[in-house]
Amino acid sequence: MKAEFWILDTNILLRALFNEDSAPGTVLKRARETGTLLVSTEIASEYFDVFSRPKFEKYIDLETRLAFIENIISNSLVIEPTERVVACRDPKDNMFLELAVTAGATCIISGDQDLLVLHPFNGIPILSTTDFLKLF
Repeated sequence: MKAEFWILDTNILLRALFNEDSAPGTVLKRARETGTLLVSTEIASEYFDVFSRPKFEKYIDLETRLAFIENIISNSLVIEPTERVVACRDPKDNMFLELAVTAGATCIISGDQDLLVLHPFNGIPILSTTDFLKLF
């Protein structure tokens, strides 16, 4: 059986933290049960940046948000992209494509239309939470 390697965009992880019973929460659980999460240093940095934003304090305290993302990163396979990709209309999202191409990811799971419109990218599916849950 082929190993499964998943990339979750920041939005999916944030929504999973806010509601573990939501579709993103279910995606995170299923991805962890069926394969390995992938992350790069650049993506980890974005995770910390977004999860540290003060606007989320009214929902979940900083300590909890940071502990959540530290757990995600420490239980992920860290791979540094070796290929540069310039394909996304939002240049900040190219880092997810670069990791996927370098690592041979099974799938990118995203709620970001800038990524979803590229499905599939170099043969790598880019799926919404709903589509991921239907297929995996």
